[in-house]
Amino acid sequence: MVEVSVTYTGDLHTTAVHGPSGAKLETDAPVDNCGKGEEFSPTDLVGTAMATCMLTIMGIFAQKKGIEIEGATAVVQKEMTAQLPRMIARLSTVIEVPVPEDHPDKQGLIDAAMGCPVHRSLHPDVEKPVDFRWVG
Repeated sequence: MVEVSVTYTGDLHTTAVHGPSGAKLETDAPVDNCGKGEEFSPTDLVGTAMATCMLTIMGIFAQKKGIEIEGATAVVQKEMTAQLPRMIARLSTVIEVPVPEDHPDKQGLIDAAMGCPVHRSLHPDVEKPVDFRWVG
């Protein structure tokens, strides 16, 4: 179990502290929802969590297989619903992997990314298309 403590610091900002490491993260409401957009919004962090999780799980798979994927990138575009209640409608992700498209473990890398805990934990109503690009 990991504990994260969050404090509302005013003006639609929060500060979160990761219990085990003491690392801090600040948020702000987005501009389209009364904030200034000065930090990640809470919903930005959902997309960020998914992308970092996908790359991390790919990294675990790659380590076990002896594949070098350092420099792999993920770009997430978050879209919110137009109607109330506000929720994430779509997280479109492009993952660039620095291995050739014909790599024998290509499908294993894809399966690792798609099986990440965050991706699997998101509600089925959230569209989560992923475009893998093999740039090795």
